[in-house]
Amino acid sequence: MLYEVFKLDTVKTLKCRECGKEYPPTKIYACEDCFAPLDSTYDYESLQLTRRDFRERPKSIWRYFELLPVSDRSNIVDLGVGYTPLHQADRLGKTLGLKNLYIKDDTVNPTYSFKDRPVAVAVSKALEFNATAIGCASTGNLAAASAAHAAKAGLPCYVFVPNDTEHNKIVQIGAYGANILTVNGTYDEANRLAIQVSEEYNWVFPNFNVRPYYVEGSKTLAFEVCEQLNWSPPDHVIVPTGSGALLCAIGKGFDEFKTLDLIEDVNIKITSAQPHGCSPVVTAFKRGETVVEPLEHPNTIAKSLAIGDPGDGAYVIKRVKESGGLAESATDEEIVEAIKLLARTEGVFAEPAGGVTVAVLKKLIENGHISCDETIVCYVTGNGLKTPQAILNRIPRPIEIEPSLDSLKTVLKPKEVTVWSR
Repeated sequence: MLYEVFKLDTVKTLKCRECGKEYPPTKIYACEDCFAPLDSTYDYESLQLTRRDFRERPKSIWRYFELLPVSDRSNIVDLGVGYTPLHQADRLGKTLGLKNLYIKDDTVNPTYSFKDRPVAVAVSKALEFNATAIGCASTGNLAAASAAHAAKAGLPCYVFVPNDTEHNKIVQIGAYGANILTVNGTYDEANRLAIQVSEEYNWVFPNFNVRPYYVEGSKTLAFEVCEQLNWSPPDHVIVPTGSGALLCAIGKGFDEFKTLDLIEDVNIKITSAQPHGCSPVVTAFKRGETVVEPLEHPNTIAKSLAIGDPGDGAYVIKRVKESGGLAESATDEEIVEAIKLLARTEGVFAEPAGGVTVAVLKKLIENGHISCDETIVCYVTGNGLKTPQAILNRIPRPIEIEPSLDSLKTVLKPKEVTVWSR
């Protein structure tokens, strides 16, 4: 089996999205001619993969080794990332009027967000490039994933985060031993600083100087959904959108499985979900524009999506339009209500980015844009314990009682009381 081969030249070339120029798979991240992004391409014709090949493989992203850009398996930094649950959300679906709703739950990854997927690939690739350190600009989740994987790889890590990053995320990053640098500014400003640093030192910045490899980890979210739905792809997926890299990667993942005849060549609608306080992609989509106008001052509780200048914004619009999907935003109030709704119906506690997808789904149903018969997957990408302050003042306060049965009875509702018969 190809999976058992120790070394494998998985990536054929890096190809420019705009002009099509191809480059060898080295540490290059933009086209030298037109400066557009580069994508990893594979020799699909030589990959004779069948559904049967995946039956006995480890339940992690590395089960798709042939479709990930790491050549030497000895360089894999493995924290057990991926193959997260796909919940059939019957109770939430009934509440919303849907028959076939699923939640792809990436809240249970090692650092509790989907960022573990691309970072696992990027840090593994960093070892192949002999990097001396890992660095990143982040709103929190990428930094946590980078710090954890750098620790596992034995590399120092430097993270640049906006100074309003949630406290819980800072604590998590620090626990992994990373050097935390808080930047007095927005994520976009922190990112510009990180780019300058990457030009000075032999550090790997997962979402920048090895981006063509980094984004490949996210497409495993498409692969897993297909497998978990018994190789029958969904009709519609809803993806939270910050930079846009996640949505584009998921689209690529579905395309690759079609190319390899692992799923039928059916159209899968892809919808972009953004918080209203930072929704430049949604704004451009609704205006019928192909260029995304940057937002200088994002203002949303969904800080992991607070990217005012989304690097893949134009490609998100293209992908969404070609798929027949939509782009919609949700207010902070709608996001909070969606977090609570998901938690109390399905037992999944999401951070605001996950609340955005559920809130947008609810809005699209109410506006008549989604059929009750569609098979829909909502991607929930981060754990609510990272951002408890988002709903802290919107949940009931604990009820104080005395340590006695009589005291408990004073607060129980009649329908909650059933006398145990012996």
